[in-house]
This record gives sequence, structure tokens and C-alpha cells, in this order.
Amino acid sequence: MSSQKKGKVFLVGAGPGDPGLLTLKAKALIEKADVIVYDYLANETFLSFARKDAELIYVGKSGGSHTMNQGDINKLLCEKGLKGLDVVRLKGGDPFIFGRGGEEAQELAKAGISFEVVPGVTSAIAVPAYAGIPLTHRDYTATVAFITGNEDPTKEQSNIDWEKISTGRR
Repeated sequence: MSSQKKGKVFLVGAGPGDPGLLTLKAKALIEKADVIVYDYLANETFLSFARKDAELIYVGKSGGSHTMNQGDINKLLCEKGLKGLDVVRLKGGDPFIFGRGGEEAQELAKAGISFEVVPGVTSAIAVPAYAGIPLTHRDYTATVAFITGNEDPTKEQSNIDWEKISTGRR
């Protein structure tokens, strides 16, 4: 029987960048992590919460320039988790809203690695709120839709039914 510590990967939403919107749970996990894998949209100020001996790995993507593709990020998370390390995958916004957190979770589950999702404040909610614009208001609108602007370019066709989405109003 192996006595090696089992690692765990935390898919952590870093919010829209305002340090006041980072959750207390996210901060606590950053403080304890052995490894922090962070992206372009995560405020680098959050890395100051990390242990001095934590391994910090930047995997950002911006404007078509990728330091690491998604497949390699998935492999990295699995490798670190299988080594018994506690890993924070720090993602801008919320990991499950256009953040590929679902893809990372699938790979971790396939590899038998324990993981947990820690939601973050998505910019889709934070930006209008900071501007004083309610996304819903019982006198004006009862619906909100989040639609990606960047579908997988390898897909043969979009699975977004634009005609139905455009009928959101009566």
C-alpha cells in the first residue's frame, strides 16, 4: 500500500481582477498551495498570497498567443496532482464560465485526481454591477444569457441557435 500523499487540484475563480472580489476560500487555497498555475486574466497581485516555496507557473493566453495550449495545461495539472501536490489552477473570472474549467475537470476526473471547483465572480456580472446596471430588474427584464464570442474553431458548425437567442424579447 502506497503512503504517498494524494494531491488535489482546485479550479479557482480569481474574479474580475479587483482584489476585493477574490473569495476568502480562494485566498486561503492560494496561501496553502504547493503549485499555482495561473492565467493571463488572474490579477498577479494574488500571487503575493502564495507561500515563498510555492511553484508558480504562468500558462496565459492572450490575443491568439499561447504560452501553453489547453491540452498541455490539462497534462500539467494531472502531472502535479499525481505527484501528490496541492495545485491551485487560478483562472480569471469563474472557471466554469468560458474558462475551460469544465475541460480541465474532465481530464482530472479521467486521471482519477481529486479536484474541487471554487467559483469566482465573473466579469459578466461584475462589470455591469460596478457600472450600476442591473442584469435583471422585475420591471424591465427577467432573463440573462451568457454567450461565448469564441467557439471552438475546429467545430464544423456552431451549436448556438442565434435565431432563438435573438427572440429574447417579446
